[in-house]
Amino acid sequence: MPSFIDKALDAVIAPGFSTIGYKVRSRDWEPITESLAGRTVIVTGATSGLGKAAALDLARLGADLILVGRNPEKTKRVQGDIAFEAGSKTVRYEIADLSLMSEIRSLADRLLASEPAIHVLVNNAGTLFNERSVTEEGIESTLATNLLGHFLLTNLLIPRMVESAPSRIINVASGGMYSQRISIGNLQNDKGEYKGSAAYARTKRGQVILTEMWAEQLKDTGVTVSSMHPGWADTPGVVDSLPTFYKISKPFLRSPAEGADTIVWLAANEEADGQSGLFWHDREPRPTHKTNRTKERPEKRQELWDALSELSGWSAG
Repeated sequence: MPSFIDKALDAVIAPGFSTIGYKVRSRDWEPITESLAGRTVIVTGATSGLGKAAALDLARLGADLILVGRNPEKTKRVQGDIAFEAGSKTVRYEIADLSLMSEIRSLADRLLASEPAIHVLVNNAGTLFNERSVTEEGIESTLATNLLGHFLLTNLLIPRMVESAPSRIINVASGGMYSQRISIGNLQNDKGEYKGSAAYARTKRGQVILTEMWAEQLKDTGVTVSSMHPGWADTPGVVDSLPTFYKISKPFLRSPAEGADTIVWLAANEEADGQSGLFWHDREPRPTHKTNRTKERPEKRQELWDALSELSGWSAG
C-alpha cells in the first residue's frame, strides 16, 4: 500500500517524477530476484534509453530475450552488449520499423513462426517529433510509432500470448498523458497548430485507454495488461526532443535503469499477476486522470479502437 510520503510525492508531481521520488520510494522495495528462465520476453525500442535498460535487467533475470530495433548495426551491437553484460546466451534480435504497419506484420509473422510461446511483450518503442511528418504509408509519425504500431503488434501477438498464459503485456506510457485527452477527430494531428509534446501526450493517453480495453477483453485468459510511466528519465529521446527541459532538469532526471525499474518489476513480480488494466508508476498503481478535463466518454473508446483498426488494417476476424 502507498505510504503517506508516496501519496504526497504523487500529488505534487514533479518531485515524484524525478530521481528524488525514485530514491525515496525505492528505499522500501525488495530487490527483483524472480527468475525469468524459460520465459520469452519481447522488448521493442530496445537499443537505447528505457528499452535498453529494461532489456539488460530482464536478461539478468534469465529471460529468453528478443530485442526489436530499427537500425540493424545498432541493434546487433546492443544485443552483443546485453548478452555480455548479463552473461546470457539467450538474447536475440529482430529488425523492424515499428512506424510501418507492413513491417509490423512481417515482424509478427516471424515471431509467430519462431516462438512457440510468448510470455511478455514490452511495448516501449516511441518518439517525440517537434515537427509534423508522415510515414511512407501516409500516417502521421507520432501516431504511427507511439500508438498505432503498438495496437497492431499487440493484437497480432495476443492469440499466442493467450496460449502461453500466464503472460503479460506492458505498455510504456508517460506522465505527460495527464495533460491531454484523446482526440479522435485529430488522431493524425493535422488540424490546427502542430505541437509535438501535445501529440506525444495524446498517444500516451491512447496507450492507457488501450491497456484498459485489452484488460477487459482478456479477462480470465491469464494475460495481464499493464501501462506504466517511468517518470522523468535521462534518455536520448529527452535530449533530442526536449533540449530546454533537459538542460533545466538534468540534475533531477532518473537514470534509464531507475525509469525502467517498474517495467522489469511488472514483467517479473508475482504481485502484478492478475492486476490487469492498471497504470503503474514506481511499483504502485496510479490514477489515470488528475482532472476531469482529460476524461473521455465510453463511446470515444470504441471510436478510438475502430479508428486504429481502420488505419492499421487490423481485423479480429
